Amino acid sequence: MSTAVVLFSRDLRVHDNPALVAAAARFDEIVPLFVLDERLLESANRSAFLLEALADLRAALGGRLVVRRGDVVAETLALRPDAVFVAADSSAYAHNRERRLAERVELTVLPGAAVVPPGELHPAGGDHYRVFTPYWRVWAGTPPRALAGEAPTIRLPAGIEPGRLPTLAEVGHTAASPGLPRGGESEGRRLLTRFLETGLATYEDTRDGFLPGSTSRLSPYLHFGCVSPVELARLVRGRAGAEPLLRQLCWRDFYLQLLAARPDLPQADYRPRGDEWREDEEALAAWKDGLTGYPIVDAAMRQLRLEGWMPGRARLLAASFLVKDLRIDWRRGAAHFSDLLVDGDVASNSGNWQWVAGTGTDTRPNRVFNPLRQAMRFDPDGAYVRRYVPELASLPANTIHEPWKLGVTTLAGLGYPAPLVDHAEASAAFASSRARRASPA
Repeated sequence: MSTAVVLFSRDLRVHDNPALVAAAARFDEIVPLFVLDERLLESANRSAFLLEALADLRAALGGRLVVRRGDVVAETLALRPDAVFVAADSSAYAHNRERRLAERVELTVLPGAAVVPPGELHPAGGDHYRVFTPYWRVWAGTPPRALAGEAPTIRLPAGIEPGRLPTLAEVGHTAASPGLPRGGESEGRRLLTRFLETGLATYEDTRDGFLPGSTSRLSPYLHFGCVSPVELARLVRGRAGAEPLLRQLCWRDFYLQLLAARPDLPQADYRPRGDEWREDEEALAAWKDGLTGYPIVDAAMRQLRLEGWMPGRARLLAASFLVKDLRIDWRRGAAHFSDLLVDGDVASNSGNWQWVAGTGTDTRPNRVFNPLRQAMRFDPDGAYVRRYVPELASLPANTIHEPWKLGVTTLAGLGYPAPLVDHAEASAAFASSRARRASPA
């Protein structure tokens, strides 16, 4: 009998899984496989979410998910398949995996993490879009592919043991953030249903909010493919509140096509500006620990450590503070986010950090987020700060975002630090120090 391996990666679902459906249509027996490569297990938070997602996927496949640990290509070829099916991705890791597999076995790469795959849209005379708005115009007019549907029941070849799913400790982590979301397609679809029923219509008004209920909280499930981005796009199109959500999906695709064109995006400036970053380990540690003296920034960083997640607006604000107030290299911040974010996608994480740093695709590279103005606008009553910076919980709304006005002695009594920098002075110093070199678009 003919046998195919369906190599799962960032498509941990049975609904709308083109690779699984295509393999089942052509081959008698299917080995649904996930390989735990050490390079995928560096983050405790993503490892914890991944293991739960794999357990959920195994249950959805009737216990037939085969799990191995080691080199992804070697473990795949050890099953001696006639063909391998895999979902496309944009990372250097994915490209290397595809190249190595294609050298040894018939390989079929099908649509994966994107609504519109990288390379499908490109400007006249260019290989990829460098600015979001023109990409959005074309993307919004491109119909998503048809849904693949749900795969039929598959038959696993005789003699293949599914293998045991390891514990978090067995993949090298003592603990993950205590407030992590639960992994898996079942939970992702539950959140999707709830969001479509109660959140989509008000999403345009709430999406920049900080507190629970403001956003969809679907990003971890999109990152791991527990929810299909194509299905989500199809479900919301034409409905009230759809455009801002579709723009978020478009940003994911924009950064995926950027990474596909520039595999060095996580390390190298997309548009070099001649920055001279400061080396300040104490300031970096204070930022990571949520002890900058700016409550809205500290709330964001503490939420990240507690939950492995924070809202998009909070990410931009915390990133801006690191690179433009503290003048610390964006790569240091991106690495910290990558370590803790359960939705830490290499394309979006590096793309967003470069956007904030002004070395990426932002058309206003000297943009600075004012933490006090952002706090007053998006957390006017201080509820977000009270939730994550409990030592300030007793302060009234007119003080909670500027506790330094209470004086050093009062701050010390609260157990909260004075600001690391004066934002106005830091912003002025940033602007005056930046004779930023323009780079070719």
